[in-house]
Amino acid sequence: MVSVSPDELLARWLQEFDGALSRNDVAAAMALFLPDAYWRDIVAFTWNIHTADGQDAIRSLLEACLAGAAPSAWKADGPARLVDGVVEGAVTFETAVARGSGVVRLRDGRCWTLLTAMTGLKGHEEAIGTGRPLGVSLAYQAGRPSPAVRKAQEQAEIGTTRQPYCLVVGAGHAGLALGARLKHLGVPTLLIDRLERPSDTWRNRYDALMLHSPVLFDEMPYLSYPTGWPVFRSKDQVAAWLDAYAALMELDIWTGTECRSAVFDEEHDEWRVEVIRGGRVMTLRPKQLVFASGLSGPPNVPKFPGAADFKGEQHHASAHRGGPAYKGRRCVVVGANTSGHDICAALWEAGADVTMIQRTPTIVVRLPWLMQTIGSLYSDAAVAQGMTPDRADLLFASTPFRLQAQLQVPLTAKLQQQEAAFYARLEKAGFLLTDGEDHSGIIPQLYRRASGYYMDVGASELIANGSIKVRSGVNIETIRAHSVVLSDGSEIPADVIVYATGFSPAGGWAAQVLPPEMVEKVGKIYGLGSGVRGDPGPWEGELRNLWKPTQQKALWFHGGNFSTSRLFSRALALQIKAREAGIPTPVYALAESHHTQ
Repeated sequence: MVSVSPDELLARWLQEFDGALSRNDVAAAMALFLPDAYWRDIVAFTWNIHTADGQDAIRSLLEACLAGAAPSAWKADGPARLVDGVVEGAVTFETAVARGSGVVRLRDGRCWTLLTAMTGLKGHEEAIGTGRPLGVSLAYQAGRPSPAVRKAQEQAEIGTTRQPYCLVVGAGHAGLALGARLKHLGVPTLLIDRLERPSDTWRNRYDALMLHSPVLFDEMPYLSYPTGWPVFRSKDQVAAWLDAYAALMELDIWTGTECRSAVFDEEHDEWRVEVIRGGRVMTLRPKQLVFASGLSGPPNVPKFPGAADFKGEQHHASAHRGGPAYKGRRCVVVGANTSGHDICAALWEAGADVTMIQRTPTIVVRLPWLMQTIGSLYSDAAVAQGMTPDRADLLFASTPFRLQAQLQVPLTAKLQQQEAAFYARLEKAGFLLTDGEDHSGIIPQLYRRASGYYMDVGASELIANGSIKVRSGVNIETIRAHSVVLSDGSEIPADVIVYATGFSPAGGWAAQVLPPEMVEKVGKIYGLGSGVRGDPGPWEGELRNLWKPTQQKALWFHGGNFSTSRLFSRALALQIKAREAGIPTPVYALAESHHTQ
């Protein structure tokens, strides 16, 4: 038998796929997919973020989008590899208006998973690399202002004689990433944030906060971290970097600016956004409005009876700072997810007596395991072999959510077996563990709830050895002047209560400024589902309403961790640029009519 290399198998499939699509031969294209195939598209074909699950869904996508997309020039982008009988390879392609990248996985010569992602618009390329601006005029002009003066003049015009095409509410890492993308695409954009510095969303959090994701996972678009930075960074390092990033990208940002209301003006096809800046009420009129205010709403502070009678200190985790002032104090931390663990560990280090109140079971995964799985794509070893953050993002995104959950089940079972002794010690200490609602572990949990887990960086050992006491399966029944009474009738002395109880659902900040009927029309933000009002079920293969058109014209939501924000800031920026440039954007979605926004 003559062995066929992975490169040859991929090249053969791409040639046949390219030929079928160029002939608009949907039947021939479908013959190249397995019955249980997936096609995840990020804007390139659907002007949406959409997963087609199975042959019927893929056929529907092709029948609706093929003629308009007019794809061509499918090519392998680097060598393919064979893993467990599956050929995997990166690809590039073009459509009528764009260029794209993707990932193909073949099983038995047919497509199992396909990712297609738009990476650029033809004729509207990013001003980077060979397309970067010259930056200097080759002819002197009498009376010409200096660059600094010219920049100040341009900024003074914003909101008066010049309106931004896009207004981004929120200038944290997600907003900054999107602002940089739009700037390089030439889209007039203004970012606003109620805080005084873009970095304050990180700087103002508890002192012990460290990122639990590797440095290459957390890079911002266009600008890499210093090569000597640690794998895991403190929140203050991240804050300093975001300040530098905003300055180096020369983004137009209004800090200390609160968004009070936003209404879409149908007659003028623009938004009316009322903001307060420096005590002055102003109205901005952008064509596109993006909320990049995070995947969480305002802090969720439970209302326990007797809280007003407590004589000690009590606050939400978002207001916690930590430090030596807690030495010798009796601290009760309500919550057993990431913030709860971090704060408990920091209080113990400060010399406090610490009790964690764990109300429901928690997924716990030690950091080395994550580094061996997700982190392996974003490691220095991977970089040495030619991996880049952009390519790692595509590879990670190329596994559809439903399939990702299925693949995580055996990995989670393996983890449970390997870490059996570790988990047994936690349970002996009274800690309640879970491996997820379908035994799929931590990764699907990130998308379903964005809570209910802890990536262990040491606090679990403090629980296992008794340094941090745990009361599990209970809640606070009432609060007294110097103690808390639990639902099992027991009482714990307390000088400090920290509510590590999370935040209200994503979109909570937007709901405070958008009209109630618009909030209802748009529906839920985040979580797996369709985001379509009245959808028949909870599943459409994507996150609700993030980075894609919503049911309200010209309204977008953006957020996520650094990697997610890096990848989808490009997708969102390209959608906004297409609308500014007047490029038709027929949006395809399974549970709604084919429409143009």
